Amino acid sequence: MMTTSSIADLRSDTITRPTPAMLEAMMSAKVGDDVLGDDPSVNELQERIAALFGMEAALFCPSGTMANQIALRISTSPQDEVICDKDAHIYLYEGGGMAYNSMLSPKLLVGDRGRLTAEQVEENINADDIHFPRTKLVGLENTMNKGGGSIYDIREIRRIRKVCDAHGLNLHMDGARFFNALAETGEDPADYGGLFDTLSISFSKGLGAPVGSVLLASKPMIKEAKRVRKAMGGGMRQAGYLAAACTYALDHHRTRLAEDHQRARAIGRGLEGQPFIGEVIPVVTNIVIAELDGISPEEYLKKLAKKGVLAVSFGKKAVRFVTHLDFTDDHLEQTLSTFKSL
Repeated sequence: MMTTSSIADLRSDTITRPTPAMLEAMMSAKVGDDVLGDDPSVNELQERIAALFGMEAALFCPSGTMANQIALRISTSPQDEVICDKDAHIYLYEGGGMAYNSMLSPKLLVGDRGRLTAEQVEENINADDIHFPRTKLVGLENTMNKGGGSIYDIREIRRIRKVCDAHGLNLHMDGARFFNALAETGEDPADYGGLFDTLSISFSKGLGAPVGSVLLASKPMIKEAKRVRKAMGGGMRQAGYLAAACTYALDHHRTRLAEDHQRARAIGRGLEGQPFIGEVIPVVTNIVIAELDGISPEEYLKKLAKKGVLAVSFGKKAVRFVTHLDFTDDHLEQTLSTFKSL
């Protein structure tokens, strides 16, 4: 029987456990009642992340999905339209939330591994015609999950911002794995703060916290976001125990993201030319997507699981591997050996 440590779990970077030092930070956190606004650990996290990105304010949320959905809600009105990639998380993986929570219509584009261009955005803004929904918001995702962890070029984001300004559109970034992008580009978070009206950051993925995301925006937008968060059931009381884990991750887990990327690239190289593997999407950060050949994802995943390697199906013909804090060099060797043994 395999122990947990002998299983190379690559299903997601959300499966990590807090490190002993993170647990200690959580246990020693100063807390209050965040709904009343007096939890010092939550307030510290919000102030620090807002300052880091050069934005006015931030709001701690239980999940990235909630942060994204609040952003859509406070940036739009019912019957408005959101421009995003067809594989964007806000459309594909949030339970129809943009329709359910905000009564929005999506306009789905086909980007380059999920990345839109300014020209695509410009071409898809609706005319002022009662037959069409009003185009109101552009949603970008960085890194792009379904794009294999692809990263936006900041120059393209600046061009998209200009289009949004010219047409009175809001610009949102789903930055669930944004620190993975920064670990590759070396850019300053503050370079991005001025480009977006709203920006979500997740701490429970590559950064290794057990729970928590933040939404960044202007002070008036965050004031409205608190109202929406309350209505969505996201008002938490002594949330500082969770916020302390996020602050610890911000201080101690950002630089090590490059290690995850190196291991992911090794997995990508290890998959190439192996049985059942067709194309491997170029590996940029910590996500590896492999198209399969001659076998279903379910069958392939069973073969891996028998040898202690876990991954997930990622469409009808693909599987996904995600490296993370708890995936070690020993796990990497185990994974590479498993590929060769199939």
